[in-house]
Amino acid sequence: QVQLVESGGGLVQAGGSLRLSCAASGSTFGIGVMGWYRQAPGKQRELVATITSGGSTNYADSVKGRFTISRDNAKKIVDLQMNSLKPEDTAVYYCNAIQYGHGWWGQGTQVTVSS
Repeated sequence: QVQLVESGGGLVQAGGSLRLSCAASGSTFGIGVMGWYRQAPGKQRELVATITSGGSTNYADSVKGRFTISRDNAKKIVDLQMNSLKPEDTAVYYCNAIQYGHGWWGQGTQVTVSS
């Protein structure tokens, strides 16, 4: 099994920044794509950004130019730097890791952006 633990959420004013971090532990061999998703109240969970083990990234249009995903394969950590935050970025953010076709999820961390 893989355990994913997120940290770094919180309350920030619009225009501010936050950095989320996700640490993977357990049987982590074979983890491929890692990423961040978010779910706002009353909405479906949506992709924010993903990164492959080789460093290729993919972003939702709504966060391009504001968010940056990065990864340390040795430390098994994936981070999400979030700048120029907007109230519509408010959500629970979840870390995800794909291992041999199976998706693992973290418990989520709340990000609240006040206007």
